[in-house]
Amino acid sequence: MNPFIYDLSLEELQQWAVENGEAAFRGGQIYEWLYVKRVNSFDEMSNLSKELRRKLTEQFSFVTLNEITRFESKDGTIKFLFGLHDDHAIETVIMKHNYGNSICVTTQVGCRIGCTFCASTLGGLKRNLTAGEIVAQVVQAQKMLDPKGERVSSIVIMGSGEPFENYDATMKFLRTMIHEKGLNIGQRHITVSTSGIVPNIYQFAEENTQINLAISIHAPNDKLRSKLMPVNRRFPFEDVIESLRYYQAKTGRRITFEYALIGGMNDQVEHAEELADVIKDMNCHVNLIPVNHVPERKYVRTSRNDIFKFQRALADKGVNVTIRREQGHDIAAACGQLRAKHMELG
Repeated sequence: MNPFIYDLSLEELQQWAVENGEAAFRGGQIYEWLYVKRVNSFDEMSNLSKELRRKLTEQFSFVTLNEITRFESKDGTIKFLFGLHDDHAIETVIMKHNYGNSICVTTQVGCRIGCTFCASTLGGLKRNLTAGEIVAQVVQAQKMLDPKGERVSSIVIMGSGEPFENYDATMKFLRTMIHEKGLNIGQRHITVSTSGIVPNIYQFAEENTQINLAISIHAPNDKLRSKLMPVNRRFPFEDVIESLRYYQAKTGRRITFEYALIGGMNDQVEHAEELADVIKDMNCHVNLIPVNHVPERKYVRTSRNDIFKFQRALADKGVNVTIRREQGHDIAAACGQLRAKHMELG
């Protein structure tokens, strides 16, 4: 199969144009057709010669995201299950906020991190997505919003998979998203979430971006985190915290800690106090996420009363904390459930 046209950066398109006997600015024209005019085929690139369009058609493919199913929530959230060219499937979610449209993108087919409360990891990791397959999710969402005169205003890389285990493709995707000649999404409106792949947290600190970093922490210590997140055995809690302190010293950026509250596991006041003692000197924010029920898992949601107790315990120790506003709760519960259901039916 030909490489995806969305896999190429502007500079790579310009280089390709030159190598194919064209002026470099033709690469810029192709880039504009892809990201500003958002065409669906090379034939629509009307200011390119027929010969150049023929070469593009022969050498590249558009990413095909076949919509298998979609669910629309009462709150405006739209959840898609997209089929890929090789019969794998991924989820993408568009969320409506009062400040605009946010898209949650996926970076891998499945996941190998193995968090015990998550549906995404049930079938293991099938493969990494290319940068172009991640890009295509945002382009597709933007095409859907175009008739309404709306735009994708923010991106969260929190769909299935571990972005930092597909690091190069994720970074290439990010550079395409923020490019001023492309979709031009503000860096501070993009958040990448990791389960704590320590070497790549250090690498991300050197990238010199304004993109937000979120960490799935889910426990205040090594022992409990290893029970909930097997990745903690590879990258222990203390090493994750140390890498985050380095990231913060290097970038000055605030870190978001994502903490899924699981009934009777990690949701007691003593857990909150222990977490606060670890992170209270950091410029950070804790986002509490009442865990979604996953049929294949035995976990239960933390009671409302315990959620608020946990929040208060963190706040009393000076930690900035909020409870995540739930969206799309009526259409599908946990991340990964649409894909899991599709795999069963398949």
